[in-house]
Amino acid sequence: MLDVCLLGTGGMMPLPRRFLTSLMARYNGSNILIDCGEGTQVAIKSKGWNFKPIDVICFTHYHADHISGLPGLLLTMGNAMRTEPVVMIGPKGLKRIVESLRVVAPELPFSIKYIELSDSEETIEFDEYRIKAFKVNHNVVCYGYSIEVDRKGKFDVLAAQKLDLPVKFWRVLQNGEKVEYEGKVYTPDMVMGKARKGLKVTYTTDTRPVPAITEAAKDADLFICEGMYGEPDKQAKAREYKHMTFLEAAQIAAQACPKEMWLTHFSPSLTRPEYFMDQVTKLFENAKPGTDGMSVDLLFDEDC
Repeated sequence: MLDVCLLGTGGMMPLPRRFLTSLMARYNGSNILIDCGEGTQVAIKSKGWNFKPIDVICFTHYHADHISGLPGLLLTMGNAMRTEPVVMIGPKGLKRIVESLRVVAPELPFSIKYIELSDSEETIEFDEYRIKAFKVNHNVVCYGYSIEVDRKGKFDVLAAQKLDLPVKFWRVLQNGEKVEYEGKVYTPDMVMGKARKGLKVTYTTDTRPVPAITEAAKDADLFICEGMYGEPDKQAKAREYKHMTFLEAAQIAAQACPKEMWLTHFSPSLTRPEYFMDQVTKLFENAKPGTDGMSVDLLFDEDC
C-alpha cells in the first residue's frame, strides 16, 4: 500500500485556510516529501503524520514557496532524535542552497546525501521503490517527480515442486536470489511469474504543458498536477509566468490516462477552485480540485 497525502494546495503564499503545495507519501515505513514551503510542518502535524521517518525530500525548484519551510523541518527531525541519513533530490545547486538555509539549523544528528539533477530525465533507485525525475518548463529549472513501486510476479508452487528443491529454499528465490543445491543453480525466473502491475504517483507543479509530463503520468494511479488558474481569462497570464490552467492540466490528463487527477498549486486569488471544474471533467472525468490534507491509500490491483 502506498499512502499519499497532498499536504497543501496553495501557490506563492500560504493562506489562513490553505497551506503551500507539498506532497507526502509513505511506503513500507519509508516517507517521501516533495517540496517544503512555509507551513509544511503544520500541514504534516495537521495530518497526524510523523516527521522523523522522512527519508527522502525532493524539490521541484528553489522558489521560496517550495523550500522555505526546510530549516524548521530539519530542526524538528533532529529534535525527534533522527540519526539515519536523509536523501535530498533537486536541480543543480541543491547542496549550496540547502547549506545556506542551514545557517539557522547548523547542527543536526543526521547526515544529508545530496542528489543533484542535471539531465532531462533521471531515475533514483531505492530498496523498494524508485523516483523518476523529469524536467518541466518554468522560469527557473524545475522538475516533476514520479514515485513508482514495482510488484513481483506470483510464486508458482507447482513449478517449485517440479524442481524437487527443498521448501526452505523457496523464500530465497522469492526474494530474487539464486540458490545452489546439490551441484545445480536455481534462479528466481524458474519459480516466479511475470511482474504484475505496480503503483505510480506523478506530481508536477510550476510549469507550462510539456510532453514530458504526459509521458511521466501515463497510466499513473494518481496524477497530481498544477492548476494555477481556473478562470478562462487567465490563459495569457499562465503563459507569461509559465504556469498552467485547469484546462491545460485536463488536456494532459486526457492524453496520459491516469486513474485519477488532483489539481493543486492554486493562485491566492483562486478561492473557489471547485467552481471551474466543469471544464476539466468534460475533458477528463475523474478529476478533483485538491484540498489540504486530501489523501488516498493506493492498493495493488489483485486482478493484475
